[in-house]
Amino acid sequence: MKKLFLIRHSATEGQHHDSPLTKSGIRQSQMLANFLEKAEIQRVISSPYFRAVETIRPFAANKGLTIEIDDRLQERILSKEPLDDFMDYLEKTFKDLDFKMPGGESSNEAKTRVQQLLQEIEQDEEHDAVALVTHGNLLALLLQTFDVEIGFEHWKAISNPDVFLVQKQGGDYTVERIWEDYLPHPQSTE
Repeated sequence: MKKLFLIRHSATEGQHHDSPLTKSGIRQSQMLANFLEKAEIQRVISSPYFRAVETIRPFAANKGLTIEIDDRLQERILSKEPLDDFMDYLEKTFKDLDFKMPGGESSNEAKTRVQQLLQEIEQDEEHDAVALVTHGNLLALLLQTFDVEIGFEHWKAISNPDVFLVQKQGGDYTVERIWEDYLPHPQSTE
């Protein structure tokens, strides 16, 4: 299997699909570009959300790569209505993968849409290293595709930005968080 770099976007000013990166998020995106410099990534596919595209833009520009937009990488909508106890509902979606709120998407539904993309990438014989840029919740579900032990607590530990490397070794997939060792100082809470 090819190398998959699963990337969560940098720090943002909000959760709306057009929310910009914070000043810290802009710096993080440049750090990410430097970090990925030697990764030999040949293809970049991003969520259509502005924060995801802006996170990977410096890297793609440095490498002369086109950022492909794919709606299957957009964040999962938990509910169309605001939730006072968002974290409780989110945790429930990791325990019951078919649970969903009205107007929302279950974990299994989100995994199904992103697994279609993974199958297409697997069949792409031209590119050996692909970067997928997405959001925390969908990233955790993507990781769960390769490691069933990934759950709510893992989601809570995913930083902005974050990078995981997925590779197939023998018959098994390995999932390695590679960004955490790169961080030169504690994360900003912006």
